[in-house]
Amino acid sequence: MDYLPIFADLKQRPVLVVGGGEVATRKVDLLQRSGAEIRIVAQSLLPELEQQWQQGRLIWLGTTFEPCQLDEVFLVIAATDDGALNAKVFSAADKRRVLANVVDDQPRCSFIFPSIIDRSPLVVAVSSSGQAPVLARMLREKLEVLLPASLGQMAEVAGRWRGRVKQRLTSNSERRRFWEKTFDGRFSTRVANGQSAQAEQQLEQDLHRFAQSGESTQGEIALVGAGPGDVGLLTLRGLQLMQQADVVLYDHLVSDEILDLVRRDAERICVGKRAGAHSVIQEEINLLLLALAQQGKRVVRLKGGDPFIFGRGGEELQVAAEAGIPFQVVPGITAAAGATAYAGIPLTHRDHAQSVTFITGHCRPDGDGLDWADLARSRQTLAIYMGAMKAAAISQCLMAHGRVAATPVAVISRGTRADQQVHIGTLQQLEELAQRAALPALLVIGEVVALHHQIAWFGQQSQAAGTSRPAVVNLA
Repeated sequence: MDYLPIFADLKQRPVLVVGGGEVATRKVDLLQRSGAEIRIVAQSLLPELEQQWQQGRLIWLGTTFEPCQLDEVFLVIAATDDGALNAKVFSAADKRRVLANVVDDQPRCSFIFPSIIDRSPLVVAVSSSGQAPVLARMLREKLEVLLPASLGQMAEVAGRWRGRVKQRLTSNSERRRFWEKTFDGRFSTRVANGQSAQAEQQLEQDLHRFAQSGESTQGEIALVGAGPGDVGLLTLRGLQLMQQADVVLYDHLVSDEILDLVRRDAERICVGKRAGAHSVIQEEINLLLLALAQQGKRVVRLKGGDPFIFGRGGEELQVAAEAGIPFQVVPGITAAAGATAYAGIPLTHRDHAQSVTFITGHCRPDGDGLDWADLARSRQTLAIYMGAMKAAAISQCLMAHGRVAATPVAVISRGTRADQQVHIGTLQQLEELAQRAALPALLVIGEVVALHHQIAWFGQQSQAAGTSRPAVVNLA
C-alpha cells in the first residue's frame, strides 16, 4: 500500500494553495466543502476566486510564494504550470513536515487527492496511488451509480440513534446485526422516498421488535420496471433494489442480461406468462408475493417494460395494500417508448401525429371495449402491445372504420435487444408482417412509421464493428 487512506478534518484549519487558475479553483472548491480556511498565493486570480477573495471567503497572501507562508498551515497544494515553483513549494513543505500535493506530479506528493463519492457524512474515496487517476475516476463513476443519494441522510439518522440503540442492545454483535437489518430494510426505503418522519418511526419499530425477539420481521414489495430489454435502459433505482432483494419474481419479458444484475444470493422465481404455454395464474402470483413479504423478505416483482402499463402491477399492489404490506414502485421504460426509439420511429411528430394511444391486443373475455372509429383516425399513432396474434382482426377493424389501407405500420420484435427486428409495411399487410415476426412483438400503426427509413440508428455501431445489424424487413 503506497498511501495510507486518511480522512482529514480540515474545519477551520489553514490550507495554502499556490496558484490561481482553473486547477487551483477546483481544489479550492473541494477544500471549502470540507470547511478549510483557505490561503492563496498567485500572480492573479480567476474571476471566481477573485470574487471569493472580495467576499472574504479566502485570504490572498500575495503574488510571490515564500517558504515562511507554510509555517502555520496544515497542508499545501501547488497548482501552477511553473515546474520550478512547484518543486520549490514541495521542498519547503517537506523540510517543515507539512503535507504537500503538487498537482499532476505524483513523486512530489506527500498526500494525494482520491476520486470522491460524496454522500456526506458518508464519503467513499478511490485511489490508484497516483498511477492511473483516470481508472480511479472511472471506478468512482461506477460506484456513484450503485450508491443511493439517500445514504448520507441514512447515516445522519443512524448517528442520532446510536446512543439509543446502545442502551437497548447491550452487545456489539446485537447492535451489528440490528444495523445490518435496518440498513437493508424498510427504514432505508423510507429514507430513499424522502419520508423522514416515517423513517424514524420505522427505526423505532424495528428497534423495539429486535429488542423483543432478536429479529426484525417486516418485509416489503418493490414493483420494478425492467424496461424493454436493453440492460442499459434499466433505471438506477431499479438496479439498487435488485441488488438489495432477498427474492425476485420475474416475467419472461425480463432479459437475461438484466437478471444477471440481481444480487447473486437472491432467490429467483419465474412467474411469467406466455401464450399457449403453462403459466402461473395471477392469483397465485399475488399470494406468493404476500407470503414472501410476510416472511420478512424484501421482494422485488420485476416486470418487463413499465409495471403500470399493461403489466397488471396495479392489481398486485392492491392486494399488497389490502394485506398491509409496505410497497414501492419503480417505473420502467415501456416497450412502446423503448422499441420505437430504437427503431427510429418517433411516437409523435409535429407533421405526422399529434397523439399516441397505447392499447393491448389481450382483451378481457367480455369484449375489447375499444372505440375503433376513434382509433381509426389519421394523424395519430397506435402502439399495440401483445397484438401479433390478433393482427388480422386489428387491421380489418381499423380499415372498416376508415383507416387507409396504405397507412405505414411496423412490427417490432424483441425491441432494444441485439436481435431486434423491425418489419415495415402497410396496414393491409399487418397480418403478414406479424406472422413473420418473432415474439414478443409490438405493433405500431401511423404516419410516423415512414420516418424509420430516415432516422433509424440502432445497430449502426455494431455493423461497423463487424457484427450484423438488427434486421429490417420491408414489404412496403
